[in-house]
Parts: sequence; structure tokens; C-alpha cells
Amino acid sequence: MHKVVLDIDAQLYQLLKSAADANHLTLEEECRRRLEGGERRSSYLQALLAELRADDQQRHAAGH
Repeated sequence: MHKVVLDIDAQLYQLLKSAADANHLTLEEECRRRLEGGERRSSYLQALLAELRADDQQRHAAGH
């Protein structure tokens, strides 16, 4: 499993943490729920996912 370190602003972190608590989920589970198309789509998380996929593709291409 890969470790991902994210730099997010404090307000976004608090919003995600509050949503996770309200849904009885961990922060990771809340992020996954949103990325998988949960109730509210987060444009920030969608952009982050696209960036992570692009980075992964670059690493994969460089490794071959």
C-alpha cells in the first residue's frame, strides 16, 4: 500500500472531519465515500484524485 501525504487547508480538514464524525466514519472512509460518488461530490477531492492518477501514470511510465 502506498502512503499519501496531503496538504489541505484547516477549514477543509475540519469540514471533512465533521462529515466523517456525523457519518460515523473515519476520515479516510469519508474521503473514499466522496470519491466514490457519495451524496455530495467534492470538487477538491475529484481534482486531487485526478492529480494522484496522473502522478501514478507518470511513475508507471517512467518505470518501464
